[in-house]
Amino acid sequence: MSRRDGRGLNTAGGVAHAPTRLMRTVILVSVGLVFAIPILAMVEFTLRRGLAGGYDLHRWTDLFQGGLTGAYRPVLAALGNSLGLAVGTVAIVLVLLVPTMLLVHIRFPQLRRVLEIICILPISIPAIVLVVGLAPVFSVVARLAGSGVWTLAFAYGITVLPFAYRAIQANLDGVDVRTLSEAARTLGAGWASVLLRVLVPNLRRGILAGSFIAVAVVLGEFTIASLLSRVNLQTALVVVGKNDPYSAVILSLLALLAAFVLLLAIGRLGSERRRSTAAPAPTPLTRSGDTP
Repeated sequence: MSRRDGRGLNTAGGVAHAPTRLMRTVILVSVGLVFAIPILAMVEFTLRRGLAGGYDLHRWTDLFQGGLTGAYRPVLAALGNSLGLAVGTVAIVLVLLVPTMLLVHIRFPQLRRVLEIICILPISIPAIVLVVGLAPVFSVVARLAGSGVWTLAFAYGITVLPFAYRAIQANLDGVDVRTLSEAARTLGAGWASVLLRVLVPNLRRGILAGSFIAVAVVLGEFTIASLLSRVNLQTALVVVGKNDPYSAVILSLLALLAAFVLLLAIGRLGSERRRSTAAPAPTPLTRSGDTP
């Protein structure tokens, strides 16, 4: 017999189960307010008319009618840098991470826990500590290959590693890659064909989810770029904000909107995966003379 305790949880035999519908509603509303109030305050700030009072859209229209020229031109260059870094980071992470995870999963399953610890470790290291450790490495890279903004892709590859690993591992757990690889090898396929034509198509949802998360992280990263004196979207917004805080907030809202769209795309990928993996219930077979 189930009953509710003082915390709003359903209990059966002394074991707590899922929270009640009321508790779920309270939690969702509370979390939604935590995110919505700052965003609404940012929108309200951009609509102010200053000392004249009231609200209008002239700051939004002025920003887009000007085409981000003049003082805002560095934002376009910084946005290009961030998009290039996002592409480079995704390429580095996927080229290194996906084959390594498949190799460990197929040939060395005893090393799976070690790989997980290595991939999750960067999320526990503060960005400023990571920069202190990477500064000597970047000085060597600057002497050998230059100090362009593209070098940040190596640092960003480390910071997005935990997110990409979790997204790909969630998909990998639902695919029998060992059986697929053995079947393909039995039919004469080489390891390159097994990887590109058999395993990667089955992991495409996890790979896309990890890529989207990596792009969202790179577009919102500030600390590493600032401490290493590189220019990306977030550092450019800080510079613009010193001269025109309203435009900086508008551009920040657009960046948040882009990240939100990416998260919606990830959620849609996850829902499609659940629908595709849900097998229909088998229907019983009856003979012609039998009654159902």
